[in-house]
Amino acid sequence: MTGHGRCDEQLRRVDSTGMSNLISLSEAQEFIAEFWFHYDQGNFAEVAARFGDEMEYLSRSDSGNCPFEHLLAAELHGGAETMEWMTAHRNENPYPCRHHATNIFRTGTEREVTMVRFYLYVNQITNNVPFAVSSGVVDAGIRREGAGLVFASMKVVLDAEDSVPFADHTAKTVATSGQPA
Repeated sequence: MTGHGRCDEQLRRVDSTGMSNLISLSEAQEFIAEFWFHYDQGNFAEVAARFGDEMEYLSRSDSGNCPFEHLLAAELHGGAETMEWMTAHRNENPYPCRHHATNIFRTGTEREVTMVRFYLYVNQITNNVPFAVSSGVVDAGIRREGAGLVFASMKVVLDAEDSVPFADHTAKTVATSGQPA
């Protein structure tokens, strides 16, 4: 066990040939960085190459009903459907627009898929000044395909609620979940 209660065996799966299918943290970081770079630049062939056929994509705000929910909400199935929406979404948004993936870490594996979680921070330029557009949390599944990596899943939950003291957030979470703190 690691100091965070995660069983190391969960991240050391071996496929039928006896080879590890573990995707290292550095591989995941580079793959995610390349994906967002190509997405921001509109390199759609590069973006499409990073979606597995089984891709499951979900995006929404944390509240599910923010004023711009219609611009970000999507529940998509398959690489082609995900790519169609991602292309339209990118084309509707400004350039430059930058997506930054930070604090990437692995959360486990599900068969051949390595699960990761990270913060997403998005900025754009207005009046010659960069400013924050959005932030959120992403849970994604990445697997090997051929000589590279592809996304098997991505769930993006963007922050839309106003920030409050953490104690207030915790109390609200406990009240709505029915679970003790």
